[in-house]
Amino acid sequence: MLKQRVITAVVLLALLLPALFAGSAWPFALLTLALIGAAGWEWGRLNGQPGWPALAIGAVVVGLCLGSMAAGWLVAPPDLLWWLSALLWVLGGTWAIRHGPDGWSRHGVAWRQGVGVLALALAWLALSHARSIGINFLLSVFCLVWMADIAAYFGGRAFGRRKLAPAISPGKSWEGVWSGMAGVLLLGFVWAGLIDPGLGVDSKSLFGLLFERLGAPAGVLALLFLSAMSVVGDLVESLVKRSAGAKDSSGLLPGHGGVLDRVDALLPVFPLALALSSLRGPT
Repeated sequence: MLKQRVITAVVLLALLLPALFAGSAWPFALLTLALIGAAGWEWGRLNGQPGWPALAIGAVVVGLCLGSMAAGWLVAPPDLLWWLSALLWVLGGTWAIRHGPDGWSRHGVAWRQGVGVLALALAWLALSHARSIGINFLLSVFCLVWMADIAAYFGGRAFGRRKLAPAISPGKSWEGVWSGMAGVLLLGFVWAGLIDPGLGVDSKSLFGLLFERLGAPAGVLALLFLSAMSVVGDLVESLVKRSAGAKDSSGLLPGHGGVLDRVDALLPVFPLALALSSLRGPT
């Protein structure tokens, strides 16, 4: 298993790094489009439409992404889209977690597929637009999610007592969530205070933008919110898998599961990061 995980990670990095550091945003957009299409196929399978219908779901996701690209939204998307995504994740994600796997399975297939297609297409657009803003901005959002996950893991192992959502993800604890938030705040202050001004980066980070535009107190609240939403993304994917009786979203990434297993926490965070960074505090 470890050998598989390492080989898969090396292959993914060999594909992602050249696309990420290419002279334009297009290679990264096209590579991530293939991944989000695969995630759409996984979503179709997990929500009652295996076989060709699942492939059709993936194709619909890709079609929506290509349509947004043709509309020029890769560079200049309407901010309204990010707030639509915020509404989808805050209200829909909260409802899904509250009602759990059984509540999710009681919804019709068409409704579940539609929600997933919309969430995946908006996440891809946000991811691609973040790359067009700059590599530093893009990496800062990635690292926010990774820090929230890593700090939550170690904090949960060390201090975890109270279960967060035992019916969905028994290993998660409230102490892990708080540890993740603390890790994100530490990362945010270090990145905004040292990396942004000191390394000659190509763009401001998410952390720098939030502190600059909203001020430190509101910026801290925004980072706490984004950290919490990364947990929501993880929990929603977990409950969808539990509803389907699946351990992984697929076997596309040997040793890692499926694409959704790797990007679940990113799906809400990227569009919400863009929504929050579009705000302006009082001057």
